[in-house]
Amino acid sequence: MSDFSSEDYRFMAKALQLAHEAAALGEIPVGAIVVASGKIVGEGFNQPISRHDPSAHAEIQALRSAGLTLQNYRLINATLYVTLEPCTMCAGAMIHARINRLVYAATEPKAGVARSQQAFFSSPFLNHQIDVDGGLMADEASQLLSQFFKKRREVKKNEKNSVNYSVIN
Repeated sequence: MSDFSSEDYRFMAKALQLAHEAAALGEIPVGAIVVASGKIVGEGFNQPISRHDPSAHAEIQALRSAGLTLQNYRLINATLYVTLEPCTMCAGAMIHARINRLVYAATEPKAGVARSQQAFFSSPFLNHQIDVDGGLMADEASQLLSQFFKKRREVKKNEKNSVNYSVIN
């Protein structure tokens, strides 16, 4: 585990705020920001449902935002902070963007590729290497995700158990 700086905590706290925004919209609560030269240059949160876009993950949204801010698709020397370990799609986008460092909060045992399912960023075929630090504010991010999915299961259970008493004419 890495020694995280106070700046790392500040930026991850911002990513967690964005994750709360996603949850408020009924999206899986994941938030991400891109930081360059000590400043937030891009941010995003999960929006695949509301945008009808399977690629609208928090990381992709943050990378797109940073590219527009910096007017460059290369985000050299930038750090991406995200509240959940990235999937393969997002990891690939980070490589193409030339992100320098990835900091994530909670692990994603089913689909995370930084460390959980594979060590994607250490793959020898990649033409760019990203420094990876995980576990920053993992408890907060995990709790948010657990609460979200608990509520979602309760809603589905209630919908399943509700009886429709409407009369069909």
